[in-house]
Amino acid sequence: MIIEKANYYGNPHIGLYIFTNDTVSFIPRDSEPKLEKLVESVLGVTVYRLSIADTNLINLFIVGNNKGILVPHIAKDYEIQIIKQAFDRNVLVVKSRYTALGNLCLVNDRAALVSPYVYNELAKYLKDILEVEVVEKGTIGEIPTVGSAAFVNNKGGLAHPDATDEDLHKLSQLFNVRFDVGTVNFGIGFIKSGLVGNSKGLLVGEKTTGPEIMRISKVFGDE
Repeated sequence: MIIEKANYYGNPHIGLYIFTNDTVSFIPRDSEPKLEKLVESVLGVTVYRLSIADTNLINLFIVGNNKGILVPHIAKDYEIQIIKQAFDRNVLVVKSRYTALGNLCLVNDRAALVSPYVYNELAKYLKDILEVEVVEKGTIGEIPTVGSAAFVNNKGGLAHPDATDEDLHKLSQLFNVRFDVGTVNFGIGFIKSGLVGNSKGLLVGEKTTGPEIMRISKVFGDE
């Protein structure tokens, strides 16, 4: 699997700004052309420029997989229209008091783990729109914002260093992929902030070290 370093105007926390699945990626409207080309080539997707609630924090607010995307109600009508035109599967605007859906939900094509804060509000939407087989509520290393504390795709998962062996076992069973702990951007445990990708490739924040990339490669490798 291809792994490349990236930044957003020098900011290594690329996982806050870029959403992707296996077919489309959404990047901030003001992204530099070189970032757009990198996303397109490494992730093998069609790239669209987007904002959510007129902010660039796309992946903080939306959550999705290859089957569907959930968008918070604070998204503007024109932003929702861009998503629907780019992605011809299930797209739903969620009227929840919680809007940082990407931080509160961890998903791949098989399953979803949801923060206890929002489980009752989002479980049905995740099951129906993202068409996952199972939705569970829980924490990772006692961190309730599970979407910020880990990254998962259909090949593997990386979790916050505070995740216990029991956490990793449960995550592996739930998502049906191998999980391990790790960090990004020189020791940051909130994985989502510095890692974004799909089944074809991964982008890590530019401050991610060689040993961190080696660990990521081992988790998401094809062997």
